[in-house]
Amino acid sequence: MPFAKRVSRVSGIRTILVLMAGLAVSACAVPGPGEAPDGIYDPNEGANRRVHAFNKRIDSALSGGEGPGLAASVPEPLAEGVANFADTVSLPQTVMNQILQARLGRAARNTLRFSVNATVGIAGLFDVASQIGLPEDESDFGETLYVWGLPEGAYIELPVLGPATERDAVGKVVDLFTDPVSYLVPTPDRYYATGAKLADKALSRARYGETVDSVLYDSADSYAQLRMIYLQKRRFELGDESAGEEDYIDPEALDTEGF
Repeated sequence: MPFAKRVSRVSGIRTILVLMAGLAVSACAVPGPGEAPDGIYDPNEGANRRVHAFNKRIDSALSGGEGPGLAASVPEPLAEGVANFADTVSLPQTVMNQILQARLGRAARNTLRFSVNATVGIAGLFDVASQIGLPEDESDFGETLYVWGLPEGAYIELPVLGPATERDAVGKVVDLFTDPVSYLVPTPDRYYATGAKLADKALSRARYGETVDSVLYDSADSYAQLRMIYLQKRRFELGDESAGEEDYIDPEALDTEGF
């Protein structure tokens, strides 16, 4: 491994450890979802709203403004192939996180899903695994931190990446530096995986454009609306019921695709 690359990865691991330590130390002062007003802890709302305004400008520019944008013109079979490939190359990291969560059954199913789609599915372009009872099952390091007992922390909106919590923000950084594909697949092939993931996000934005637009551009307070949808959806995914049932909105009753 080249020296510069080795230094970069060591630096990345050091950054991860610092972030995790900082989150663990600050956890003692952070109220749980059930203790914060309306289940929302957002002490940096002013800064978050400025980032939200920036993200809306980026979204408007990339989505084509008033028009459908370039991504909306991509044929559905091609878009589906990109989504399938992006899911396949994400599976090694999903498996790694599920092992860290001690969810070995789910990790084994996703390993089998990867093997089926990477071979029979022609390098992941076709989702054969779902047809034989191995459906998509995602996970990330934010979920791993939840399983380990770390609190979600404050709500935060990240530039470009969008809504998160402090716990999930750390998870995103860890996932960035611990993707097995980046270690096992040589260049330039590893960049195909990154490109597919980015393209899948753009295509998803186009596919669910009306729903996303209704939240970002048609609601009276897009920041509060997006924050509520994200927190409800994320807690539902994790099975986190600590926010209580008061004023609870079932994420399954909301069209949250694309977020």
